[in-house]
Amino acid sequence: MGKKWRWGVILDAGSSGTRLHIYRWLDPAKAVKDASYQEMQSLPSIVTKDKWTKKIRPGISTFGDHPEDVGPDHLEDLVERALDVIPEDKHADTPIFLMATAGMRLLPPTQQRAVITETCAYFRANTRFSLPDCDTHIQVIPGETEGLYGWIAANYLLGGFDDPEGHAHGKNHHTYGFLDMGGASAQIAFAPNTTVAEEHGNDLKLLRMRSLNGAPKEYKVFTSTWLGFGVNQARERYVKSLVDEFLLDGEHEIPDPCLPRGLRTNEKGETIKGSSKALELVGTGEFDECLRRTKPLLGKDIPCKDEPCLFNGQHVPPIDFDVNHFVGVSEYWHTTHGVFANKDDTAYDFNTYQKKVLEFCSQRWEDIESNVEARKKDHGKEAQEACFKASWLISVLHEGIGIPRYGIEPTPTPGINVTKGIGEAAKEKGFLNPFQAADEINDIEISWTLGKMVLYSAGQIPPKDNYRLPVGFGSNEKGIPADFQFAGSSYNVTSAIDGDDDWSDTAEDLIDHAKSKSTSGFFLFVIIFLFLAFLFRKRDRRMRLYTRVNKILRRRRRPGSPRKGGVGLSAFTQKLFGRGAYNYERVLEEGDVDQFELGDASSDEGDNSDSSAAGSRVGRSSGLATPKLNVDSFDDLKKHPQPGNALDRSGLVVRTESRERLFPQMLNAGRRSRAGSPTRLKSPLMSPLTED
Repeated sequence: MGKKWRWGVILDAGSSGTRLHIYRWLDPAKAVKDASYQEMQSLPSIVTKDKWTKKIRPGISTFGDHPEDVGPDHLEDLVERALDVIPEDKHADTPIFLMATAGMRLLPPTQQRAVITETCAYFRANTRFSLPDCDTHIQVIPGETEGLYGWIAANYLLGGFDDPEGHAHGKNHHTYGFLDMGGASAQIAFAPNTTVAEEHGNDLKLLRMRSLNGAPKEYKVFTSTWLGFGVNQARERYVKSLVDEFLLDGEHEIPDPCLPRGLRTNEKGETIKGSSKALELVGTGEFDECLRRTKPLLGKDIPCKDEPCLFNGQHVPPIDFDVNHFVGVSEYWHTTHGVFANKDDTAYDFNTYQKKVLEFCSQRWEDIESNVEARKKDHGKEAQEACFKASWLISVLHEGIGIPRYGIEPTPTPGINVTKGIGEAAKEKGFLNPFQAADEINDIEISWTLGKMVLYSAGQIPPKDNYRLPVGFGSNEKGIPADFQFAGSSYNVTSAIDGDDDWSDTAEDLIDHAKSKSTSGFFLFVIIFLFLAFLFRKRDRRMRLYTRVNKILRRRRRPGSPRKGGVGLSAFTQKLFGRGAYNYERVLEEGDVDQFELGDASSDEGDNSDSSAAGSRVGRSSGLATPKLNVDSFDDLKKHPQPGNALDRSGLVVRTESRERLFPQMLNAGRRSRAGSPTRLKSPLMSPLTED
């Protein structure tokens, strides 16, 4: 793999499961070399692919009682995927993070620490990824931090950081608000307008990043979290309220207006068929009543100690919905684009959404079930929970956060066109309303993990001379506040990256693309392209390119696994050029030939072999035999000078004499041409061929 890429691994350990994310970006030295003026003003360009993610269930918090099992029973498959994707020679330079969210926050501190300790030990024992400090790489992050990372990710993908004029929302504001909701918690993050930021400066976090040219990018962001207000935790509180109000002695059935008519479940949401004496929730399909019963769960009646508050007595600075356009992810996306809408539906308006929800939730469960199974069987559970989730989302969005009910309520500033003055880039993205749900932007998932990697990659960029404040975030104070959290990365001023890396990375991208195609024609095109690129390069660069691409193909197979069918690059070149068709250039150096003697050289005609080192994953050799210089023979040459001419000392006469001593019948046995053998070294100033 080329030197130009940097990699990062991060595991999102949520309440319902753990998800692996792998990201890649250009080394700053390479990025600066090829960057345009606009790119120099931007943050590093992060790349990811669908196959670089993987999720397993249940959540890591389920190992609180037996933390010793978290590695082999939970993390192993995720670690194996990361080891497969990232080149072996980049492992030591690749940071690995596991950051746990709401599920782990609910565990006692002793169990949290035990799971974290076992996780760090497993990573160190089974990978060579960079893990210098367990406390910063493996941790339970606060909800505020999760929200801030999500805010970075959303604005990074939308372009709010790099194109302020194009994303102007009015009042000199060009960033987007961020809303996230999982199973156990909900987060909000936004940059208040200038007036609010001055009035509530103590409530804000100072975020500092760094563009490619080394200049700082600073933002003042408010972020907060509501633990216990995710959909699953809210549902548990809702069911408890029903039990407290309706369950009578000797009875076991409770009406549930948030379930479709006729659906019967237990407290955990599992379907009940037939008679049962256990507690049953019986769906009545009354969505208006469902809304009325979920609203009190917001805790709007809890006193606000620090005005203003949104819900549950939690302080939040005033939100100007004229300029703060919020992007909702996770449950906001799934609940608006699950069973109620097609993925082609982009804009959210309350009136249209509520009509769809009312129509769906008033149906009998038998009809819903048959339609869902006809589309996709795994939508059954989603359909059971859809009505409560929709009710909870509407309550949080409009009753809790106060987002205008677009479509039936006036804009925050009557008589003013909200879209007036909005930048062209914002219009193109379509994020014009106070709220819009999203899952991906430009085919990249909006995940808080991306925000963490954007911050980390920005920390690898060397700062400009007069801008040496670190990358990270902390209290809204000048300089480096006491609670400042550093990005965790460091910068190194490196030389320009070898151009051959571009070819090897291009080769890998083409190979990946070819393998994803079903036609052999595209794969043939890739082979022809690589072959032409191979021919038109200088001889020494051809050898380096061959070695790099061959290593890319070899990396597809894990050490010790059987070879699969197909034509590898080495087999292709052997068929095309003949076995041992490597060209070596003879170089003559000045000096007395009497001073040197060739040591033993291993044959280059055997098969390639794998090598390994204990406790580590080592890449395979290229298969190119390299002549070796016998350094130990220098002193012997001085003590025992060999008479004869240069041909004798080169070994030609010696080999002839050795053959003549053979029995006649063996004289011609095993003879083969040595035309393809490597030229032997004639000077200690020459270096063996090495792999870049």
